[in-house]
Amino acid sequence: MYRGLLIILVSSLLFSACVSNKKVQYVQYEDVNQSGLVKDSIVRNYEVKAYNYKIQPNDILSVDFQSLTNEDFDFFKKELSNNNTEIGNNNAGALLSGELVDDAGEIEFPVVGKVKVSGLTIFQAQVKLQEMADEFLKEVVVKVRILNFRFTILGEVKQEGTINSYDNRISILEAIGSAGGIDDLADRANVKMIRQTDSGIQIQYINLLDEGLINSPFYYIHQNDVLIIPPLKQRPFRKYAAQNAGLILSSISAILFAINLLK
Repeated sequence: MYRGLLIILVSSLLFSACVSNKKVQYVQYEDVNQSGLVKDSIVRNYEVKAYNYKIQPNDILSVDFQSLTNEDFDFFKKELSNNNTEIGNNNAGALLSGELVDDAGEIEFPVVGKVKVSGLTIFQAQVKLQEMADEFLKEVVVKVRILNFRFTILGEVKQEGTINSYDNRISILEAIGSAGGIDDLADRANVKMIRQTDSGIQIQYINLLDEGLINSPFYYIHQNDVLIIPPLKQRPFRKYAAQNAGLILSSISAILFAINLLK
């Protein structure tokens, strides 16, 4: 009798620690567990709204002017350091080699003065600076890139931290992938996003299990976004399964031993 009770208790504990596929698989739809799905044609289409990052104060931009103008008269020309490549691989290097957008949303150039770029997309800023440079330089080509686009991922991921990217159009799934992916015991249905906006800080909870995420305004990562991946309820038990099992078995053994003594 007691042996059967012990087996039932241990089995119940093991099953309560299990995590179903529905809590693990990303961007699910109602057909997630159906068999016989069509494999050779498109199942659904989503018209994802285009996301174009807009420059903000404190962004660091790489602004490169290439022209046929003699270097002696090209006041946009920058002296490049010998270790410029090495410098550009970190935030301090980006600040030294790039143009910092000030609190008014402007960057400053010799002779021309300040040019407002805040609120523009990268390509809009490139066109604006191209038109400006055309007035001073011969056959000029202007290239603009953002150097410090970053986001932070914390919690149940393979590698926590702040990630810097030269690509300013990253989906939330790509962002998580860049952190090594989410752990098995992460709660994918309640991911917390902290987003900085002009009006303050926004808090949003995101369900990565729902395919509707693709149409969400939070599908694309914004500058300085923070993602916090919480654990599932099963995590404490699973993480300390060996210790828990030993404690439970020893407790049950002690109880059974006490019952036998009282007989």
